[in-house]
Amino acid sequence: MTAAQALIEEWRLHLAQDRRRSGHTVRAYVATAERLMDFLQGYRGGAVTRKLLASLGPADLRAFLAERRTEGLGNVSAARELSAVRTFLRFAGGSEAHVPAVKGPRVKRGVPRPVSPDEAVALAEDVSEQRSEGWIGARDWAVLLLLYGAGLRISEALGLTGEILPLGETIRVTGKRGKTRIVPLLPQVREAMEGYLSVCPWKPIKNEPVFRGARGGPLSPALIRRAVQGARCRLGLSERTTPHALRHSFATHLLGRGADLRSLQELLGHASLSSTQIYTQVDAAHLLDVYRNAHPRA
Repeated sequence: MTAAQALIEEWRLHLAQDRRRSGHTVRAYVATAERLMDFLQGYRGGAVTRKLLASLGPADLRAFLAERRTEGLGNVSAARELSAVRTFLRFAGGSEAHVPAVKGPRVKRGVPRPVSPDEAVALAEDVSEQRSEGWIGARDWAVLLLLYGAGLRISEALGLTGEILPLGETIRVTGKRGKTRIVPLLPQVREAMEGYLSVCPWKPIKNEPVFRGARGGPLSPALIRRAVQGARCRLGLSERTTPHALRHSFATHLLGRGADLRSLQELLGHASLSSTQIYTQVDAAHLLDVYRNAHPRA
């Protein structure tokens, strides 16, 4: 096994065991590291070692991104790739890691639209990977997947208590004005929550919050909002990409896949159908964009 292969395997184990990242995240981040290694072998010439990685400068990363762009990589995907490279270089360098300062690609600002599934996952991954402690990264990953995968408000996600355990196919959520509803729990969301619970230093208690701050108290929504703000800047996403935008995207994507308004109203916990009907306008606007971009006569 070469030094590069050994480092890739260490990276894989670190993501899966120490950071408890999902299988999807492990595959994506390992693939990025492998692409970087292959590129550097030809670009720099010779074997890729930790010493070589520590010597990389901004020009090296820009060259790598330029090659990836020739393969059809879009702005958001390029920003995500750069974020994954930075995370890998921090791991490879250890306590003396040097990560070149390279600005991510600019994204043209337009009319705000729902966050795409890939962007939602990229956002959650980026927030998680910025955390210095593994359990805090696992916590943020689980919180953001709850917003996008279950359509929860941030206050609802952070208000979950130990009463929801053990996790099943659904959870009971308390929304506005104390109204409760049953929300399906996707396997990926349940896996993220179980991953967090298995590494959280504080064991869940029936009447206390599931999601804890660094000192064990209730997690503040402001911390999640600030983390999302930083991630959207790094990924070049719209300034309207907020934690609540993930809930909007959940609703819009369900509607686009054929969900009826009454079912969507129940899932979102809206008191009246009029609150849910806004998503028909958002979805129609999205379809119009697709039409204009794809139709040769548009």
